[in-house]
Amino acid sequence: MKVILLQDVKGVGKKDQIVNASEGYAKNYLFPKNLALEANAGNMKQLDNKKKAEEAKAAEELEKAKALAAEIEKLDVKVDVKVGDNGKLFGAVTNKEISNAIKSLYNMDIDKKKIILAESIKTMGEKEVSVKLHPKVTAKLKVNITEKKE
Repeated sequence: MKVILLQDVKGVGKKDQIVNASEGYAKNYLFPKNLALEANAGNMKQLDNKKKAEEAKAAEELEKAKALAAEIEKLDVKVDVKVGDNGKLFGAVTNKEISNAIKSLYNMDIDKKKIILAESIKTMGEKEVSVKLHPKVTAKLKVNITEKKE
């Protein structure tokens, strides 16, 4: 008997997958626990519509990420930090500080977890940082590290 899985079932298959299950297993276990639906024409059409909607949503998210990446690459973020006598920073510039600088300067809310530092920033000057917005979209952001004037 062909069934559409509503959840991942160990040893059977993944969610939204169409699998063959024995009639007894389907009627006595999968259907009562709402783990599967019978793969009839109506349910197949519902599954097809659901997959199309998910694909459209994924494509829309990808386009939004690409647009945001284009905006981010135009930005020049300035981060003010405390500097010692010899021009070395106290500590390092973190992705949280970069995220806060973007929020305060450009009013853009970018999650600190999306900002990827190849190596820790411990010197002043202009650096290039990656921002991973989507599994397929990564933007380059210019970060200018300057001395905090007090």
